[in-house]
Amino acid sequence: MPEMPVEMEQEDVDIPSRRALITGATGLLGRAVFKEFNENNWNAVGCGYRRAQPRFEQINLLDSVAVHDIIHDFQPHVIVHCAAERRPDVVENQPEAASQLNVAASGNLAKEAAGVGAFLIYISTDYVFDGTSPPYKETDIPNPLNLYGKTKLEGEKVVLENNEGAAVLRIPILYGEVERLEESAVTVMFDKVQFSNKSANMDHWQQRFPTNVKDVASVCRQLAEKRMLDPSIRGTFHWSGNEQMTKYEMACAIADAFNLPSSHLRPITDCPVVGALRPRNAQLDCSKLEMLGIGQRTPFRAGIKESLWPFLIDKRWRQTVFH
Repeated sequence: MPEMPVEMEQEDVDIPSRRALITGATGLLGRAVFKEFNENNWNAVGCGYRRAQPRFEQINLLDSVAVHDIIHDFQPHVIVHCAAERRPDVVENQPEAASQLNVAASGNLAKEAAGVGAFLIYISTDYVFDGTSPPYKETDIPNPLNLYGKTKLEGEKVVLENNEGAAVLRIPILYGEVERLEESAVTVMFDKVQFSNKSANMDHWQQRFPTNVKDVASVCRQLAEKRMLDPSIRGTFHWSGNEQMTKYEMACAIADAFNLPSSHLRPITDCPVVGALRPRNAQLDCSKLEMLGIGQRTPFRAGIKESLWPFLIDKRWRQTVFH
């Protein structure tokens, strides 16, 4: 019998034995989670829907047969469920579709994960709280103000009902290396910051804690790795950046990071009237994860610079940095 070519043998040796399945892997958070597991000795498979091919598996999470099949074929040790309808105004306008993805699909995923003994991490949100008495611990009673928060909270409940070993990870407003500025509620402000010839109103009422997706991804991996050694790692957890800022303050910090003017930005201190209701300050207390030695925080200024410089219009700035 002829010897196997060396290349073939090499491939088998290099595939890590720990398997992670990432839903919503085409999204801002999912891409970071996939990369984090992939680069840290996990065999990661990502699934997406509209933007899946060619890099990820194309799976409609509402198709329970497709979900069953990928989980049974791949036999993941960990599933990180990032897929969701996360735009509060879209949820209000398409409640049925949003509930299907945020609640029904999450419950089904939890059942399938339990069926193969996989550790499920369900990504949730600070919007499960009403924002009237921060900071919020995992044990505090949720009271979502909008339908987005309600669907995510219902998703949490159905996940923990269907899979008692699952984890819920609540996180706040996210930013990171976006494909388009609109992908994050933080980066979307960059155009208003850059077009300094036109004054721009910015919310200066809602207190936010912008959080880098790379940090959330690292927390997911650390949680998964701890769980592989300790089955008591389950239930609800909070992770968040620790720099409190309104959108106006974020916009000023972005301007400052790129040496751009901010005098055209106007702080609006009134409670917003249009769109879904939003909590004033839903700060998450992260001490539970911190006590486990889990966490990572990128300073906002450094993280936002890394995320936004490809979208900088002023080429002179690039030259001073890169030449």
